[in-house]
Amino acid sequence: MASRPFRDLADNMTAHSTGEISRPGTVESRVLEFACIRCGAVYPADVTIDSKGCSRCRDSAPANLRPLYAVPQRDALNGATNPRSLWRFEHMLPCTAADAVTLGEGLTPLLAAPRVGAFLGVPNLAIKDEGRNPTWSHKDRFSTVAVSVARARGAKIVATASSGNAGASLAAYAARAGLKCVVTTFAGSSGAMLAQIRKYGATVLPLVSKMDRWSLLEQAAARYDWFIASPYHGPVVGSHPLGIEGYKTIAYEIVEQSDGTAPDWCVLPVCYGDALSGVWAGFCELYAQGSISRLPRLVAAEVHGSLADALASGADALSEREMLFDSLAVSIGTPRSTFQALKALRDSGGHAVPVNNHALIAMQERLARDEGIFAELASVTPLIAISTLKDQGVIAATDRVVAVVTASGLKDLDRSAGSNEHGQIFQTTDDAWRWLDKNGPDLAS
Repeated sequence: MASRPFRDLADNMTAHSTGEISRPGTVESRVLEFACIRCGAVYPADVTIDSKGCSRCRDSAPANLRPLYAVPQRDALNGATNPRSLWRFEHMLPCTAADAVTLGEGLTPLLAAPRVGAFLGVPNLAIKDEGRNPTWSHKDRFSTVAVSVARARGAKIVATASSGNAGASLAAYAARAGLKCVVTTFAGSSGAMLAQIRKYGATVLPLVSKMDRWSLLEQAAARYDWFIASPYHGPVVGSHPLGIEGYKTIAYEIVEQSDGTAPDWCVLPVCYGDALSGVWAGFCELYAQGSISRLPRLVAAEVHGSLADALASGADALSEREMLFDSLAVSIGTPRSTFQALKALRDSGGHAVPVNNHALIAMQERLARDEGIFAELASVTPLIAISTLKDQGVIAATDRVVAVVTASGLKDLDRSAGSNEHGQIFQTTDDAWRWLDKNGPDLAS
């Protein structure tokens, strides 16, 4: 990309930003410092989050950072307050509810799924339906924290590289905050999600090369100090560590909604493992505080198998896998995941299960038909992973299993919807009844 159009875009957006800036210092006063999740190296609270992670681990096994709080965090569940959003857990997050940019995210239902559970051989299956968030994905838990931090620090422009969900979410919260938003994306992203991003007023920059998305964001961070929420260096370590803190609240809610107990297994679709890492941190905090008596085991439903390979080899550095097929689960179709995901799986005694396109749409339709939950294609990969582990004898029929459905099926209809079932418009009610008598289900009983 030529430098002049890029500079014009950045200057124009900065000049026209009207975002309200909250009082400075609120985040820094809560976050004492950052620590590497792999080697434990400590960095000051004002360290530049440059998407490269720990400088000591970068050459051997790139690893993300995590915040350490200045004041010891209180009991996550007992300290929860009244706001009808995940900000009821503000005492566990890097900024206060007073500084929050919120759309009422969180508090998503945990729904028993007996019919699908019986089909999979795990009758005690529950679905954590993150498609109920404001932009219909779990990314809202990340964005509400990331944009709150960005605004508190005086940022005027937030940006992300995204195939859809993260971009739509960041765009919505930027709009709510009065900030400008830029989303870099690539050919093949879901049309529905790109339309959603644009409706929120974000600038969308589609690029042929996925790597060019990152190059553009790296330039923007260096030249114009945009707040970059997503990874923009490879190998990826994960997204902004303060935003990842929002995902801890999924674990808090699962335990609250389960009468104070943790499931035996918690299964998520995984790309770079932000949610997996955050959920594991949440469970670990609850365990350390005595809110739960045991920790669940995690499962990553992935596409190309980099986590499964690393678990088998014992290596900390993940290898890039060959992409042998075009995954329908586009939002998790990375050839290489992250150490943060690998660490969560290892620490929990968990598993990674590669999932291909086989039966993906059929599982999506079964979940919708049997349980009334319409999930994005990537979001039903946990169900296929559960089936695989049940068949292998890893998950027992008596185990309590929670599958996290991360986004609504409306997100990728252009990939999942087939042609109209019968392709006709009935001229009369008699025509409709004749068709039902011949082709329809038994509706007369």
